[in-house]
Amino acid sequence: MRFFPPVVTGPIVISIGLILASSAIANCQTNWLVAVVAVAVIVICNIWGRGMVKIVPILLGVVVSYAVATALGEVDFSGVAAAPWVGLPVVWDNTVFALFGPQFDSGLATTAIITIMPLAFATMIEHIGDISAIGSTCERNYIADPGLHRTLLGDGLATILASLFGAPANTTYGENTGVLALTRVFDPRVIRIAACCAIVLSFCPKFAAVIAAMPACVIGGVSLVLYGMISAVGVRNLIENQVDFQNNRNVLVAALVLVLSLGIAYSTAGAIVLELGGVTISLSGLAVGSLVGIVLNAILPGNDFEFDVSELEEAAE
Repeated sequence: MRFFPPVVTGPIVISIGLILASSAIANCQTNWLVAVVAVAVIVICNIWGRGMVKIVPILLGVVVSYAVATALGEVDFSGVAAAPWVGLPVVWDNTVFALFGPQFDSGLATTAIITIMPLAFATMIEHIGDISAIGSTCERNYIADPGLHRTLLGDGLATILASLFGAPANTTYGENTGVLALTRVFDPRVIRIAACCAIVLSFCPKFAAVIAAMPACVIGGVSLVLYGMISAVGVRNLIENQVDFQNNRNVLVAALVLVLSLGIAYSTAGAIVLELGGVTISLSGLAVGSLVGIVLNAILPGNDFEFDVSELEEAAE
């Protein structure tokens, strides 16, 4: 918490939502009518819904807008018809194990490791920001219990396992923070049940084809709400912790996190590219902004954030 006070994590979480916002708008532009239907269903279910309807507004938004898109002829179900009911969720040629064929391609393996490894640093920073945001949303200190060392370890092991099978790096996904804030369902058992369902459904290529056939406008409408919720949670984090923006030090830290994260993300390259010994390392705007914020917070005088170590000890007991 000394290195990740609210003046650092708040702007990071705000940046996560705002950086993702452009992709939501791009998806909505494919069909604004369907996107607006998704947003309207989510808002209506969340504000005026009762019982289960109020708990699953995101799912209902997806289902209703998917149905509308189907009625408008926006969905191509040819892939669904061709997909089998049962199959492995892995394309073996895209896995690490494919390298160990008749001839091991050590050059490709080395290049992949050097190129992809920096992504882990970006996911670590996003993980810390999201855990802070989730803790603020649930009003629980997850950095203390179960502990940042455990959550990072779990995230890292999941990324290792995913990479072996050709999947992308795992992240904590800021969208889920938006879901938590919207549904107010914080019970980890719900996530475990959802994970088990997802594992079972992953062995059904036909279900995967149904998801793949989902129009971008449906995803855009839902994302429009979720990404906005992420930034709103970041603002809430700053307000609830009463970050003093009359302190120039806090203004500078927050300003640089925001401008670097957003400025680099929306620049032509979308990242800062460094050439080190023939190796190209690409740092996203979020990674650069987060690192600068962490360093500035650590070295600038006038830190007014009071942190009591006993709070962590009490939460961990």
